[in-house]
Amino acid sequence: MLASEIQRDNLKKVFEKGSRLTYKKGEYIIRPGETPSSVYFIESGVAKAYAITKYAEENVLILRKNNEIFPLIWSHTGQERGVIYEAITPLVAWKLQRSIYEEHLLSDSDLLLPILDMTTEMYRIHSERIMTLEYRTVRERLISFLLQLAKRFSEKTEDGVLITVPLRQADIASSVNASRESATRELNGLDQKGLIKLQKTGILLCDIPKLKSFLE
Repeated sequence: MLASEIQRDNLKKVFEKGSRLTYKKGEYIIRPGETPSSVYFIESGVAKAYAITKYAEENVLILRKNNEIFPLIWSHTGQERGVIYEAITPLVAWKLQRSIYEEHLLSDSDLLLPILDMTTEMYRIHSERIMTLEYRTVRERLISFLLQLAKRFSEKTEDGVLITVPLRQADIASSVNASRESATRELNGLDQKGLIKLQKTGILLCDIPKLKSFLE
């Protein structure tokens, strides 16, 4: 990362000039059809950004976690893309008017480094997602997605790496361009092979080297 801990803390302090809001799991932060009016900084929790396709299906775009800002593109360009933001865990966020946010960025260039870190990370995530979609089989796309997810939302346990973000199987299917039935079948197949374990607390990756071998 380019930004120091102090610079990241200073960015949070800017948002603390706004309003501190709490959201329940499943609650909208930016509703369907709503034009953003403010920029949000997540103190804790995870938010899902998604769009509704012409087939009335959810298309998951990205997940936002603590110490991240959204909507990131709109906050700098003002271009609104109709993206919905929903809390998928209990979430606490700071809400700040975009005009005030811009004033601070213009007056303190050090704040730009944490923003650049987030922008670079977003680019990496979207690039990896494009690469994932290049795999021919649902199983390969699914494994690639799980390995990517583990980079941002996981904790090590005695039994493997636990993906802690509570994604629905429909969200996973959307992310790998597969039907829910196909994604569920492949998840269950990997579970039966002992490569993953589907748990209430998340998905446990039991054998990462073996999972990676499917992509070689």
